[in-house]
Amino acid sequence: MRAELWIPGPTEVREDILAAMAEPMIGHRSAEMRELIHALDPHLEALFGASAPSHRVAVHSCTATGLMEMALRATGRRVLCLVNGAFSKRFATIAEALGKEVVRIESAAGARPDLAAARQRLSNEAFDAVTVCLSETSTGVAVSPAEISLALGERGSAMLLVDAVTYLGAAPINASTNGLDFVLAGTQKALALPPGLGLYAVSAAMLSGAAAARDRGFFLDLIRITEAHADGRPPMTPTISLHRALLRQLEDISTGEVELGLTDEDPADLGGLDGWQRRYRRHARMRDMTGGFLAARGLAPLGGGPASPSVTCAAVGGRDVPALLRGMLDRGFQLASGYGDLRDSTIRIGHMGDHGLGALAGLLAALGAELDAD
Repeated sequence: MRAELWIPGPTEVREDILAAMAEPMIGHRSAEMRELIHALDPHLEALFGASAPSHRVAVHSCTATGLMEMALRATGRRVLCLVNGAFSKRFATIAEALGKEVVRIESAAGARPDLAAARQRLSNEAFDAVTVCLSETSTGVAVSPAEISLALGERGSAMLLVDAVTYLGAAPINASTNGLDFVLAGTQKALALPPGLGLYAVSAAMLSGAAAARDRGFFLDLIRITEAHADGRPPMTPTISLHRALLRQLEDISTGEVELGLTDEDPADLGGLDGWQRRYRRHARMRDMTGGFLAARGLAPLGGGPASPSVTCAAVGGRDVPALLRGMLDRGFQLASGYGDLRDSTIRIGHMGDHGLGALAGLLAALGAELDAD
């Protein structure tokens, strides 16, 4: 029996999406490819809450980690990195690998990024970029785009670079309204697609400043990739099948078609919500269901603060984590251990993508039975 994926990504992919990837190949310089790329833009603008003249959106055939490097290559040498987990730390590690002067503001794993300390540092020193993670995949701790915008709005000429890997598609970003200069994510999390595509929104200010960057590279050149996307002419062969899957999923989400059958609510009661709002509502309910289940057992999500809309990390009361995960596999569900130093003391549940509320209820029932059996 194949276990359902409930890890923090990749997550389950619908059969319709896999079928779209199996369509006959086309030339990447063809009119059909240009039409496909241009068809993505209205959906990407809705997804990021970003549109011209303040922002542009684009897709690149690389992972989200590649987009982290792209953003850092396009900014100056001094970077302020807010680190509160393994993936916010990755931003800092990449910056150091690129030879940047990196100042870290570190918080304990399970804590929120220290926005107050960052604001204080920005008021006294000049930086070229600030990095922060909306949803720390390693701990399930989240901070909203609006809160980041409010806290770091006064940052001089520093570009605000945002990891939205386990946030995008699960909650609204509103990059234009919130003044986020670069927002990045992959496709294998809340969008419920295979891995391999990077999505981003970039501000006009960052594009303008990137022209002065001394080492933007080639494959990760922000200006080259953004302009090529706008023209519908990728400068290197793109992942055509993944582009097709992305378009199909974005279209289905926008119409609300994906949400049918994934919630216990009457569709008539959701008539005032568009497809994206319905998706965000379901992700919020899955987060709350998971948190409520844990609270009932005295196993609060890590951090105790605002939780990610797509990932919950929880201590399991001293239980044997590997044994617990094996037991869940036997019950047909694949969960994840904690990340790094949290591996032996926590589990992570990826309640994201196209998983429905009924499916989550089944998972939580099985987890309850496994906890009771331990």
